[in-house]
Order: sequence, then structure tokens, then C-alpha cells
Amino acid sequence: MDWVSGDREIISVSTAGRDWKIERTADLESLWNSIGEDDFGDDERLPYWAELWPASVLLGEWLYRNRSLIKGKKCLDLGCGLGLTAIIGASLGAEVVAFDYEYPPLIFAKDNAVLNGTTQPLWLQMDWREMALAENSFDYIWGGDILYEKRFFEPLEKLFRQVLKPEGTIWMAEPVRDVSTPVWERLESLGWKTSLPLTEKAACCNAEMTVNIREVVPGISNI
Repeated sequence: MDWVSGDREIISVSTAGRDWKIERTADLESLWNSIGEDDFGDDERLPYWAELWPASVLLGEWLYRNRSLIKGKKCLDLGCGLGLTAIIGASLGAEVVAFDYEYPPLIFAKDNAVLNGTTQPLWLQMDWREMALAENSFDYIWGGDILYEKRFFEPLEKLFRQVLKPEGTIWMAEPVRDVSTPVWERLESLGWKTSLPLTEKAACCNAEMTVNIREVVPGISNI
């Protein structure tokens, strides 16, 4: 089924100083029911992109609170999904490159930028295991709820080393849960410096979670 040209619905989200309208496929049940056994392989092509997660809502608010830092800076949005945080970043004057592993969410994301009257980030379909971005090119990297699998750690840490500027900053928004806890210790052991500047509840689509904003910066051994 063509999830892009089919029926759509609009979600209203309040964050980052205003209400945002995010369009997605209207038939989520059929989308999830269409998943076959092959989609549960190593690449796990599950349509998480069709959901809007509380972590992204709080990440958008964090970008707004730090708008003076990201304005005019080159920023990378990891696993952008429907585009909420990339659009917020662009609206705050950041030069945003946003990518997702799947193609359909990028169509929705582009349409959502138009729907909200913001400038368009550069939308890319890309696998974070095979990056096609220049080294040391981003001042800020951010992502919402992308560390739910332990196997994502190594390719993401490699990505950080490759594309983050030596004085750059990473922001990760993650629901409070055990699976993410070892990530920060591992990053510290590899020379990164991590901190927890914000923990707040965030809600979206009838779901409420306590979300951490983690900040990661290069240590001396990473520069």
C-alpha cells in the first residue's frame, strides 16, 4: 500500500513556543499489520517513523530553549521521522540536515515543513551505518528516542566521531528506561563527556513519558 498518497491525519503538538501540525498516514493499524517476517530481520524495517514520540516533543522544547545556540549553526537530525525536531530547528534559524532510513517519512516531513510555514531542512534518505556526510561538519547533532536497541550504539558512536566538529555538541532525548542506561557509561569509557541537563515529562498522542535530555561532548581523547 502507498502510505504517502493514502488518507492522512493531522496531529497537533504544543512545544517550542507554539502549536505544530504534523501530518501522517491515517491508517496506522493497517500499516503495522502490513509488516511481514522479512521486516523483522537485521534491518528491522518497522514503521516507527509513523508515530510521534514524547521524546521528540521534549527535544523540540529543548531546541527552543537553546535557540540562541543553534541559530546559524549546522545541525544534524538523526532518524528524523515525520520531521518535528528538524522543522523546529529550521524555524529557529539552524541549518538542518535531517535523515531517515526509510523514504516515506521524508515525504511527510517535507510536507510538514510546508504545513507549518518553516524553511525546508535538507532531507536525506540514509543509513547511519553508511554515512555520506563530510567529516567534522556539524556543530550540533540531535535525535529523539533512537537508542532503543543496543546494536545501534557502535554505528552511532562512529557517526559522532566522523561528523561532529571538535567543539560540537550532541543532544539525545530518551525515555527513562533501563535499556539506555549503559549507553552513557560506554560513551564515557570511550572518551566522551556526558551530562543530564534536563528531565521532564512529555506527552503526545495519548502517551506520557518521563524523558531525559542527555548532552554529549567530545573529551580530550576525542579531539
